[in-house]
Amino acid sequence: MTARGVRLRTGMLAALSALALTVAGCADNTGSDGTFDFVAPGGQTTIFYDPPADRGTVGDISGPDLMNEGEDIGLEDFTDQVVVLNLWGQWCGPCRGEVPELEKVAERTWDQGVRLLGINVRDHQRTAAQDFVRTNELTYPSIYDPAMRTVISLGSFPTSVVPSTLVLDRDHRVAAVFLKPLSAEELQPVVERIAAESGDGGSAG
Repeated sequence: MTARGVRLRTGMLAALSALALTVAGCADNTGSDGTFDFVAPGGQTTIFYDPPADRGTVGDISGPDLMNEGEDIGLEDFTDQVVVLNLWGQWCGPCRGEVPELEKVAERTWDQGVRLLGINVRDHQRTAAQDFVRTNELTYPSIYDPAMRTVISLGSFPTSVVPSTLVLDRDHRVAAVFLKPLSAEELQPVVERIAAESGDGGSAG
């Protein structure tokens, strides 16, 4: 093979490798203390964190319940369940297209132990966010987090990306991250795969 041929072949292999990472990323997101440390190789928008034993845990994700003033809600309310965390705001155009899709996933995967939990951000008028929930007939709860204090628990996570979604396994470790709007067809297979895993770092047999 000529030198030019070697260069072309090397370039094609590099391009194919980059494409594969963009389609389905895999990264180590575990900090030295076992907590979630966000990593997005190559600026990917879809990242999977595997194997399960290497996933990092998130901090204290809890706060005021958007629809039930005076009450709090958080991950502690979803023990041993797969949790889909979704950052959204009623001011966000892509969120309007995404929430019906999230509702479909919530309904279709309920019996598999999957729960959705929204984190409503930058909505300083609580009533506007509540009206958004009612208009879209959303059945899953949300934390009301206008100042993004709850989101800070995600450490280095890019909070400027709304909507974005994190899928937590049954041990509430981060298994997947989507930095883009989602369809039910894209999200459902992912949460079903994670729901099929056994707990404590194992995978379904």
